[in-house]
Amino acid sequence: MNQIYLDNAAATPMFPEVIQTMSTVMEKTYGNPSSIHTFGREARQIIDDARTVIAKSIGADFNEIIFTSGGTEADNLALIGTALSNKERGNHIITTVTEHHAVLHTCEFLEKQGFSITYLPVDEYGIINIEDLQKALRDDTILVSIMYANNEVGAIQPISEITKLLSSHPAVFHTDAVQAYGHVKINVKELRIDLLSVSGHKINGPKGVGFLYVNNGIKLTPHLYGGEQERKRRAGTENVAAIAGLAKAIILTSNSIDINYQAMQQLKQQFITILDEEGISYKINGDMNKTLPNIINISFPGTNVEQMLIHLDLAGIAASSGSACTAGSLEPSHVLKAMYGKDSQELYNSIRFSFGYGNTIEQIVTAAKKTADIVKRLTM
Repeated sequence: MNQIYLDNAAATPMFPEVIQTMSTVMEKTYGNPSSIHTFGREARQIIDDARTVIAKSIGADFNEIIFTSGGTEADNLALIGTALSNKERGNHIITTVTEHHAVLHTCEFLEKQGFSITYLPVDEYGIINIEDLQKALRDDTILVSIMYANNEVGAIQPISEITKLLSSHPAVFHTDAVQAYGHVKINVKELRIDLLSVSGHKINGPKGVGFLYVNNGIKLTPHLYGGEQERKRRAGTENVAAIAGLAKAIILTSNSIDINYQAMQQLKQQFITILDEEGISYKINGDMNKTLPNIINISFPGTNVEQMLIHLDLAGIAASSGSACTAGSLEPSHVLKAMYGKDSQELYNSIRFSFGYGNTIEQIVTAAKKTADIVKRLTM
């Protein structure tokens, strides 16, 4: 049975060129990038080249990129680092109820440290109301953290409207762009973003590496202590091979972002077309016009999410019920709960399909037909 991978929002297969790049670096470049000898300088050059590539991809400056172990560390550094650096000015932070747990759990930690957190609600499409943000802003608000696009339903937040509102307020703005980066064009200077998190394994790069963009002038207290790597902002010897792989993935992704956007939209639409042709009952969670092209979250009335996932897996289809970070949890999606309410049926019958590198139209047709067959069997 040919398996079809439709869980790219959780993790993506690495590009072959990324694997080759990393293999070469691991074999030939083993010096410590902090060493001053030739071996060390060769490793440092790889990191510098990667930093240049990454900065260019978002319109940032070279020294505004901090390498991390992934999106979670980037989010933690952004929130905790900013909070601690600005606590003399205020202790109020604003975020949303639908953030990734890397942000939500960090906010819970900060609450225990005495910070006040406001969690903005979202509408039925998973998008905040700008007026809610405006009302929540206070004189002591030091940080606003709102994700660029949601990892479960793909909802894209109105980032330009958010930063426009914050232009007259001293609060620092952070966005978790782990799902959005590589799928939509992002220019941090044009959008006036202060902090931005990215992870390599969402863009066909390696796991365990990512970066945090920090706008020049933003104060950030490090929370790892040791050496003076990353301009004293993130201690620890850099993972040279992973950083090289990340840069290679970014080059490949950036060169084809428009083409990939259209391709993912086509796959998504094809999936829906087949479901329509099969005549099953379903509902899309979110606004198709305001979501990422590669993610679609679908409610199948009369089904059970656990049964659906088991049957899909047996049919050779890898999908998800939401965030990979909570895949082992029995708790319903906090995102869908925020969109529909705690008693809604969507919490118990929704599946996330996410498309990416290697998926073909033929695969999507097959997956959609098998999905429709499963729904029919479970709702007979």
